[in-house]
Amino acid sequence: MNDKSARLGRGLAALIGDLAPVEAPAAPEAGGIRRIAVDAIVPNRSNPRRDFDTDLLDELAASIKEKGVMQPLLVRSAADKPGGFELIAGERRWRAAQRAGLHEVPVIVREVDDREALELAIIENVQRADLNPLEEALGYDQLLQHFDYTQNDLGHVIGKSRSHVANTLRLLKLPDDVRAMLSRGELTAGHARTLITAEDPSGLARRIVAEGLSVRQAETLMQARSGKADAPRRAMAEKDADTIGLEKRLADALGLGVVITHGDRGGRIEIRYSTLEQLDDLCRRFGVSG
Repeated sequence: MNDKSARLGRGLAALIGDLAPVEAPAAPEAGGIRRIAVDAIVPNRSNPRRDFDTDLLDELAASIKEKGVMQPLLVRSAADKPGGFELIAGERRWRAAQRAGLHEVPVIVREVDDREALELAIIENVQRADLNPLEEALGYDQLLQHFDYTQNDLGHVIGKSRSHVANTLRLLKLPDDVRAMLSRGELTAGHARTLITAEDPSGLARRIVAEGLSVRQAETLMQARSGKADAPRRAMAEKDADTIGLEKRLADALGLGVVITHGDRGGRIEIRYSTLEQLDDLCRRFGVSG
């Protein structure tokens, strides 16, 4: 793992230190926590997080009213707002603080460039438990595509296994309409992973939503659909002792390999040859001129 990934390996705590709940001082400390006006902060335009659940924001706002903002926001100086600050991490807390009617919030100021600010914002977001699976997948993809992470590096940084990262990224293969259902919370990550290998993921997704199917029910339905398509193939693949015996007798008579497959709608006999001479001999046996 490169030095950058190692430095970020514990997420934002590696950058701002292990922060217990604090009551931030009014005056700034050197490299420490300070209070700034809520309206002096602007959101990060590159924040990979798109959706903020209003009910969850209201819950957090109620907690903030009672206990305050327990963990400082991470900000940098805003290039297009003199004297203002741009969020790097903590937009959900900032929005909830506004709902709670706070005038000031605790922050830590870090002067980082656009690239590192985006990187930190993505990492902070994908570490959140309330991120929807599609946002998580998009965040992973951004880190892999733009910041030279491997899946192993990324797993170490966010505290997830490589297989979790890989399986989450597979969600990006889903059709746009299915991804929209996932983003809206109509489908769970478990549903989505089931749909990845479905022949008609959009149709199955609509049925899952309409009927309120569980992940297990969706898996059973998909297997049943696949089973109908595979039934003739399975029937042809199943051989009884009589069929195997007939294969052997034909092979002995012809001196060639013979495979018999059959099902409810008929079957076929395959005669396998290795040389053109064997093919010519077979044609003569059946009275067919070469």
